[in-house]
Amino acid sequence: MKTMPDIYADMVNSGELTADPAQEAILPEFERMRAALAEASPKGWFRKAPEPPKGLYMWGGVGRGKSMLMDMFAASLDVPNRRVHFHAFMQEIHAGIHAARQDGAQDAVAPVAAKVAEEVRLLAFDEMHISDITDAMIVGRLFQALFDAGVVVVTTSNRLPDDLYKNGLNRQLFLPFIDLLKERMVVRELTSPTDYRQGKIAGSQTYFTPINADARAKIEQVWQSLTHGAARPHTLTVQKRQVEIPAFHNGVARASFYHLCGRMLGAADYLALADAARVLVLEDIPLLSRQNFNEAKRFVTLIDALYEARVRLICSAAAAPEFLYVEGEGSFEFERTASRLREMQSEGWSESPDLKPDER
Repeated sequence: MKTMPDIYADMVNSGELTADPAQEAILPEFERMRAALAEASPKGWFRKAPEPPKGLYMWGGVGRGKSMLMDMFAASLDVPNRRVHFHAFMQEIHAGIHAARQDGAQDAVAPVAAKVAEEVRLLAFDEMHISDITDAMIVGRLFQALFDAGVVVVTTSNRLPDDLYKNGLNRQLFLPFIDLLKERMVVRELTSPTDYRQGKIAGSQTYFTPINADARAKIEQVWQSLTHGAARPHTLTVQKRQVEIPAFHNGVARASFYHLCGRMLGAADYLALADAARVLVLEDIPLLSRQNFNEAKRFVTLIDALYEARVRLICSAAAAPEFLYVEGEGSFEFERTASRLREMQSEGWSESPDLKPDER
């Protein structure tokens, strides 16, 4: 069985990666977990199974390779594991809690955590970020149950644990969760000076700015080439609610920023859209600030869902990604979104078929 440093070295030697000392410094943490998880069940009839290793909370700037290292680690394991975006996981948890309450469970978190623990020995979360009070109020009990059941957790974040749910409502009730993370996970910062996503920008234009007649004409040209005028409204059913997409054809969706982010939609709606579409044409993304803070939060969640599902994004916006949200509450979190918007423009980024040359 190859160690994590071996796997990383192989990828560097093959040209898949460029050696990065900051990434290499994190590898021993992954290796200690990999070696511990590879331990067989109890040696001998009367010996207890070994204690699960501490997990890893890896935080740092956008584009530094956190998700890449986590994915490499998960792929190296022979034990049941799951890699999932934190937003998507919490949506599943809320659905499970609702079902448990319907069944009359007094503690609805317990059966949901038990089910997760039965299925995996390791959970790998991408982008732990907690801004929703309903998430904040249950993660403590949920993670305590998972840890007690022996589940090892690895997560990436662009915030250190002490800044999770910062300035959130009733944050004092959330603080024990931060202590739990520090107790059951090793906290490491990935300090690479390089944002690798920025280096991937190339290929056909998919991001049009500023919003003007020329941008609208180019968006329309791309839309017609993809749908040949055959698009119709499309309705998604999300948790017994109806979410209408204004135009949809053969996996290609089209909507305005206001339609998707100006209404009371959430992560579940965006995940359903990302599951249904392989391409999203999103028009008229405005400048973001404290004046449209709620719309900006929804936009961040939308981009997370599209990114995780590898949905190709074609959009028009008031400014380049780095200048969409430059000041006010939420601008720090938006750095990750701006980086993802840049990466999503790169040729070959999406696993969906690229536009043909005559359709660009």
